[in-house]
Amino acid sequence: MTKTSARWLLWMPRVFAILLGLFLGLFALDAFSEGKPLVQALADFVIHLAPAAVLFGVVALAWRREWIGGTAFVGLAIAYATSNMSRPDWILTISGPLAIAGALFFWSWRHHAQFHAVSGPPPRD
Repeated sequence: MTKTSARWLLWMPRVFAILLGLFLGLFALDAFSEGKPLVQALADFVIHLAPAAVLFGVVALAWRREWIGGTAFVGLAIAYATSNMSRPDWILTISGPLAIAGALFFWSWRHHAQFHAVSGPPPRD
């Protein structure tokens, strides 16, 4: 494995999960609709941002421990799919990318030692 491909494969789950969080955050914009007072719209906006905040929290926890991201994202995908059985289109739209993020984190965890052998150890804080 080359140094460039190792870097790409190491960063892919993190970047994908961050983009997924931004995607889910876009759904919070539906809180702003005509005729709704701004205070209520802001409160609804913050509540609708909760799923994106959860994903960003998982990414933060999984930054150095990929198995946490794999377990959490696959668990979130299963939880969302089982709670929305009547909406298969939304299951694919939300649970599909969550499961992909989980698989990428598991894959990164599986090859963690191989990545660091090519790219060098991560810097210490």
